[in-house]
Amino acid sequence: MTLTGAGSPPQPLEAATKFVPGQPDMWLFVLFESLLFTGYFSVYLLTRTQNQELFLQSQAHLDLRIGVFNTIALLLSSWAIAQCVQAARAGAYRTALTNVFLTIFFGLVFLVAKVLEWIMEIGRGNTFTTNEFFQHYFFLTSIHCIHVLIGFIVLGVVVYQLKSPARRSQQLVETGATYWHTVDFLWVLIFALLYVVR
Repeated sequence: MTLTGAGSPPQPLEAATKFVPGQPDMWLFVLFESLLFTGYFSVYLLTRTQNQELFLQSQAHLDLRIGVFNTIALLLSSWAIAQCVQAARAGAYRTALTNVFLTIFFGLVFLVAKVLEWIMEIGRGNTFTTNEFFQHYFFLTSIHCIHVLIGFIVLGVVVYQLKSPARRSQQLVETGATYWHTVDFLWVLIFALLYVVR
């Protein structure tokens, strides 16, 4: 039986060392975005408590099925980018690329569905100036869609990294995945506030 010295911890403890994926700067960005959106969500909830009837009536105009569809699309995109990271770690770069493109596809499905929903709401006469609920609705969903568009650029960088052995960086792949997961997480919160909370 081999004994380990006081200064040398057992191997399982070394293997259990925590590993934070991606670049630290991205995690600072995630923290900043979380604080920013938490502040805005707090304003939304406060405004809602002061105008509960108006918010309930306006919320009834939204189609929950579209919200659920969009949520499923983004959750599938999160699954795909997670698969990409795992494949890249294993050196299966072709599989990783396939999963990035799958992530982009689900992101595009989300974006198209959201634009169609905006068109539908505007056609019903619900615009940014209709009332406070739709001000929050259009502001939150627009800001989120801007994040999705930035996410496509980030995913493009991931594709660029994965395509050439000379520039493959696992850290950049995981940084891109961290950003995309943040975009998905924010949507889940927005979906809950705008479509579900009564």
